[in-house]
Amino acid sequence: MALPKVLVLVLAGGKGSRLELLTETRAKPAVPFAGVYRLIDFPLSNCEHSGIADVWVSVQYQPQSVNEHLANGRPWDLDRTTGGLMMLTPFQGSERGGWTEGTADGLWRQSELIRQFDPDALVVVSSDAVYKLDYREVVDAHLASGAEVTMVTTEVDADDASRYGIVVVGDDGQVTDYAYKPDEPASTTATNEVFVFSPTATLDRLQALKDQVGDDGLEDLGNHLLPAQTKDGLARAYRLEGYWRDVGTVESYWQAHRDFLSADPPIDLDELDWPIHTRGGRHSAARVLDDGQIENSLLSGGTRVSGNVRGSVLSPGVVVEAGATVQDSVLLPGVHVRAGATVTRAVLDDNVVVGAGATVGGDGDITLVGREATVPDGGQVPAGGRLPEPERD
Repeated sequence: MALPKVLVLVLAGGKGSRLELLTETRAKPAVPFAGVYRLIDFPLSNCEHSGIADVWVSVQYQPQSVNEHLANGRPWDLDRTTGGLMMLTPFQGSERGGWTEGTADGLWRQSELIRQFDPDALVVVSSDAVYKLDYREVVDAHLASGAEVTMVTTEVDADDASRYGIVVVGDDGQVTDYAYKPDEPASTTATNEVFVFSPTATLDRLQALKDQVGDDGLEDLGNHLLPAQTKDGLARAYRLEGYWRDVGTVESYWQAHRDFLSADPPIDLDELDWPIHTRGGRHSAARVLDDGQIENSLLSGGTRVSGNVRGSVLSPGVVVEAGATVQDSVLLPGVHVRAGATVTRAVLDDNVVVGAGATVGGDGDITLVGREATVPDGGQVPAGGRLPEPERD
């Protein structure tokens, strides 16, 4: 029996404004994670290990940052003569042309192309979460259920539940209630932005909703589409038992890195049967020099440490000079921390320079320094502060 024909649509076009300075000059899927990875590496690696070779990536905001990373899709076995990786960009020339205004709107704009491809199942995923999942197992469960949509779910903290689409699930797995970012969540069971749709029924429904909402627009999947499918009893849940963390805010991005600094990280990024793949770098081995001290940290290729690094993640090319201290922080590629400087509970974007004797962050909220910004010698960026990237002439 032939395997069902599966198409994965990766939504990579959002601005990611909740990540603030980190997404001013790059798309959210291209934000670095755990030193050497990018956020989009997680859904693409899931596609690879799930045996799904037809993957479309919808881009819009800062698309060059995603395009440069994905290249021809080779790291995820998507550089194929037939099928493989395809980039979907905004277009003109039909009523569906123009800028995407929400995830459901984006799906509607690509619906004719999806109909032409004619998949048995359409998997729609975001690219701002860290997790491992066999999409084909979810597809199999979806096709066996007769549902119009299967929502992959996970448990979240009650204090955080209003950030997500929240569902109530019956004993038989049917989703009996769905609310998008509710003020008063009915449960702590959240959709984790992985959905398997029955393509024809879903696209027909989406067109009908488009006609109903008119100029108000389809917005996101959670605004009209998923509530309608739930109301008609056509939504099912598939529970993800393993680790999942949304990294769409500065705080959650920082906390996700903390998760991977433990002696027993929540997922093994180098697991032999399911490694997370990324575009290869060109950096030499990391070096700990002179009196450099490392404690409970991740060091990427090309890092040079002569100072004290504790509980931190150092991306490729980071330099920490003698007498400098980096603690509980995430340093993205090319950051340079000069002698005697201190960086605490902070996220520093690409090529930031922290001057000699300067202080960045401290106890309290996460401090964020934008790409290529310079903290002058002896300068200070307080805990919870923001130092944007310099203006260009």
